[in-house]
Amino acid sequence: MIGRKEELKKLRSLLEEEESQFVAVFGRRRIGKTMLIRESFNYQFTFQHTGLSNNTLKSGDRKQAQLDQFAISLAEAGYRPEEKLRSWSDAFSMLKQVICRSKEKKKVIFLDELSWMDTNGSDLIPALEHFWNGWVTARREKDVVLIICASATYWMIDRIVNAKGGLHNRLSGQIHLKPFTLGECEEYLKSRKIILNRHQILQCYMILGGVPYYWSLLEKGKSLPQNIDALFFREGAVLQNEYQNLYSALFSRPEQYMKIIETLSQVNQGITRDEISRRSGIPVSGNLSKKLEELESSGFIRKYIPYGYQKRNCLYQLLDNYTLFYFKFIQGRAFAENYWSSKFNSPEIHAWSGVAFERVCLEHIPQIKRALGISGVLTEVNAWKCNPDPDQGIQGSQIDLLIVRRDQIINLCEMKYTESDYYADAAFDRAQKRKISDFQKKTGTKYAIHSTLITPYGVGSNAYSGEIQSVITAEDLFADSR
Repeated sequence: MIGRKEELKKLRSLLEEEESQFVAVFGRRRIGKTMLIRESFNYQFTFQHTGLSNNTLKSGDRKQAQLDQFAISLAEAGYRPEEKLRSWSDAFSMLKQVICRSKEKKKVIFLDELSWMDTNGSDLIPALEHFWNGWVTARREKDVVLIICASATYWMIDRIVNAKGGLHNRLSGQIHLKPFTLGECEEYLKSRKIILNRHQILQCYMILGGVPYYWSLLEKGKSLPQNIDALFFREGAVLQNEYQNLYSALFSRPEQYMKIIETLSQVNQGITRDEISRRSGIPVSGNLSKKLEELESSGFIRKYIPYGYQKRNCLYQLLDNYTLFYFKFIQGRAFAENYWSSKFNSPEIHAWSGVAFERVCLEHIPQIKRALGISGVLTEVNAWKCNPDPDQGIQGSQIDLLIVRRDQIINLCEMKYTESDYYADAAFDRAQKRKISDFQKKTGTKYAIHSTLITPYGVGSNAYSGEIQSVITAEDLFADSR
């Protein structure tokens, strides 16, 4: 299994604990949560069950459909209920019987996609609370390992991790599974004998992000453009409809979530909640804030407060690589089989590459800090902008990545996508000096400001390169962050 070493170690150690264990695993859809859990326990479970997705429950009694599916899982575990399950209390009562009948030293219970099981008015959570607090922990035998898993990250954090009721502080542990890094994607391709060089892997990451499922669809023997054509642009391509499937699977009413995402796809920089409301037509309310929190916790967007601003000035920015690619090249297009191969070096693709590369950099902050030699230094990772102010001599600037360090240095990072060495010119030099000047005047900082360039291949030497204090390359982004 690629990566996930710490997560595997943590899950496998549960079998050695003296007390019963209750662990939550969560992370965005397609990230490999289920495989991680199955590999950790060698596919051996006393009981396992997966909730039915929203896509399969279009109408009818959704709670009963989930319970009927749970009854099927009970039968597969060797216990067939004599009567139809009518409540989650019934379901967990039957699960107790499965546990009591088991001869295994540790009874490993795996409930996958728990959030899907929590349909409107289901009372799933109270039943789970009673199962754990009133039965598992009350038993003389301390032999249950309960693993719950969900792709709806916000639901898991809100209802389980930060529960206010009977599940408050009941978890033995939690694992928030993150996307693969560039280095892990490279390791995964090697394990499958797929040969791409590092620049091609970087380009692929700009499209697919670090979602293992997407990378599993790449085919050996094909070039990167051929693979992208096969995944996105041919008739019936497997990822053509992934956008709708992805958001529909996570949210029972996905329309407004998708409207927020579409709004954010139209701007490269972050925008305020009020601006999202104005552009999307969704009223400013607690409901909008909750949806933004859910999208952020699922890893689709990021929320940040620009350096020197207050919490009320927070901005939201679309971060998900696949979604960015979908809106730029898939939505509303007529498909041509060899679209990507024929357009691979077009101006349109070059323009998108700059934005996509910035997102990759934002997803590899630990690698950037390691390359700067500041992994152990306390930092605040941020962005900043200001409008022109002639009275203060401020021309107006946008800085997409600031690393503010406790050792009184600020790395002002410029991210430039190129397919060869980057050569700074007079325009780049003027822009960097303007940004530094604007930042110093507006914030009054006394910290030293280091002009930092992040670019795939490095910097060619010329009259302007000497002003750059630090250069981060793709090789650095591939490094292990530890």
